Amino acid sequence: MENNRIEYKRELTDGLEKEVVAFLNYKDGGVIYIGIAQDGQVYGVEDADGVQLAIKDRLRNNIQPSIMGLFDIIHEVRDHKNIIRITVAGGLEKPYYLRKYGMTEKGCFVRVGSAAEPMPRDMIETLFGRRVRNTIGNMLSPRTDLSFEQIKIYYDARGLALNEAFMKNLELLTPEGKPNYAAYLLADDNGVSLQVAKYADTTRVSLIENRDFGKCSLVKGLKGILDRIAVENTIFTKIGYPLRKEQEMIDSTAMREAVVNAVVHNDYSYGGAPKFEFFSDRMEITSMGGLPYGVDEEDFFSGFSVPRNKEIMRVFRDLEIVEQLGSGIPRILKTYGRDAFEIRKSFLRVVFYYANPQIMTPERTSGTGLVERTADGLVESQRRILELIAGNPRISKREMAKKIGISTTAIDKNITALKMRGLLTRIGTHKGGHYANPQTVTPEERSGKGLVERLVGGLMGGLVENQRLMLELIAENPRISKREMAERIGISTTAIDKNINALKTKGILKRIGPDKGGRWEVVDDRHE
Repeated sequence: MENNRIEYKRELTDGLEKEVVAFLNYKDGGVIYIGIAQDGQVYGVEDADGVQLAIKDRLRNNIQPSIMGLFDIIHEVRDHKNIIRITVAGGLEKPYYLRKYGMTEKGCFVRVGSAAEPMPRDMIETLFGRRVRNTIGNMLSPRTDLSFEQIKIYYDARGLALNEAFMKNLELLTPEGKPNYAAYLLADDNGVSLQVAKYADTTRVSLIENRDFGKCSLVKGLKGILDRIAVENTIFTKIGYPLRKEQEMIDSTAMREAVVNAVVHNDYSYGGAPKFEFFSDRMEITSMGGLPYGVDEEDFFSGFSVPRNKEIMRVFRDLEIVEQLGSGIPRILKTYGRDAFEIRKSFLRVVFYYANPQIMTPERTSGTGLVERTADGLVESQRRILELIAGNPRISKREMAKKIGISTTAIDKNITALKMRGLLTRIGTHKGGHYANPQTVTPEERSGKGLVERLVGGLMGGLVENQRLMLELIAENPRISKREMAERIGISTTAIDKNINALKTKGILKRIGPDKGGRWEVVDDRHE
């Protein structure tokens, strides 16, 4: 039945915005179901996709201040019928109001019991006086010469093209039309550190590693942190080479949620940045700012979401880094309970104690052969890739991702980096081939490497690095898409297009068939 946090609507009506405004102005937010009557009977909705688009358009255009990043629209099935669930977070910029009526009693509403009631004038004035104004959406970027190639690559990889108005559409401009602090955080180059530190014991006295994954787009920085801590989270007990027994120190789902939450909800308005620290017995993840205004500990542990940085939340949800509003904390609580959280006025910390801290020994960083000789200068995931390939040259990328605990996309990027350093090559086709150390490839193997390798060797002086990498990717998978090449090499699809044209002009690349369903073919037409 309906209550202070749940509203049922049999169908989409003109009063939707009023209900959403009421939940925005309520400290805990709420949930609205479309396709369910007030008595709980499920009627469903026709054209669920169309209803979702209509709701998003109405909420974006009819409510002020902007609420992008403060709501989720989810298609669900109940009793074999389609329904729509709208999850609304309590906003920080209260009072929210209907654009048509402005900040008046006709435009402002608040949840009282199971109803949306007009907000009294004195309450409107009180909330406006308390409104949080130092949000990253209102703060000016310290720089105006911002570039966003990294974000464009990530959006492009999701099939979401950013047009010339993307800064306005993603709310990266102040009301005066200048880049805001959210834009600065998402830009290719900024001054915000995202540090991962590792200590020798349970104190902060003996620092043995300190790496900064920041000074770049928050999205890229977060992905670097996730890759690094995923490697740290897997410990290995040697039980007879090459067999190893693997065990997680920390529940990977809970750890990922805590890391993402720290980056998304950190209070950047005072210059603070989240920290990620490994000790001999635990990991600590600290975000600055404590709980958002108006949220107490019970609200927090109940999963009620009040995004501090809605602009960042919007981008992270577009890229599917964040799933649903309020889903992160319950996932951590499921495994670790409330004792894992330390909540202070100025910061929020999550502490994960390792499952078996006593087996965290130097053995896990040992290696043999090429791995030992090239360990200096390699990131942990690259060293582990070389270890796994040394044990099984025919290992698949999926197997490597599973053993190391990172995504296949991260595996691709590290393999590309190892190839660029001349530490790894691929012999044979994508299916049936194997990895090898270029220094130990036999003449027989080298002669059978195929046209791509011979062309790369013969044209090394005439190929730029990206073109060489593209040919190697095409050799592995002739049906690889431009988007996949861009993501693996780390450049834009526009740059991929330019290099493809250059390779065609050199007479060593052709496209066979249409854009969809076709394939690339490497040829040698230079002397025809």
